[in-house]
Amino acid sequence: MVLRLILTRHAKSSWDDLRQSDHDRPLNKRGRASAQAVGDWMRDQSFVPQTILCSTAARTRETLALLALDAPVEFDEGLYHCSADTMRAKLTQQTAQAVLMVGHNPSIAELAERLAHELPRHPRFLDYPTCATTVLEFDADSWQEVQYGTGKIKAFVVPRELSERT
Repeated sequence: MVLRLILTRHAKSSWDDLRQSDHDRPLNKRGRASAQAVGDWMRDQSFVPQTILCSTAARTRETLALLALDAPVEFDEGLYHCSADTMRAKLTQQTAQAVLMVGHNPSIAELAERLAHELPRHPRFLDYPTCATTVLEFDADSWQEVQYGTGKIKAFVVPRELSERT
């Protein structure tokens, strides 16, 4: 069986209100447009999840809403600024064949890098800018079988590339 994991960093957040807590920061205008573009790209490429794990932060929730994907969602406070190992542990609890995780750097970038068998030759992969998205596939029967270094990167995109295509 082939398992698919989609890793999306939240879109660009607003810093307009410096009194606002980090957890409560919303997206800015560019971030909202980026999330919509990435959602359109996911649907166009048939990279659609069967289930979604999302941090509880306002910017991840808003990113997810603007991706406009139709799948059950689990909002998990434990995904807010956690480690890559914590993200992977949460993934191993999943049963769906295609999972989307919406989270934060540095953990989401580290998870993508550690899961990949071979890194893409993309200049932005290692810094994983806002709303960057990686699609990985694994030849495994369950998420518990997935090990670091075994994922095949099927796609990596940053929102700026999507706006340059139109």
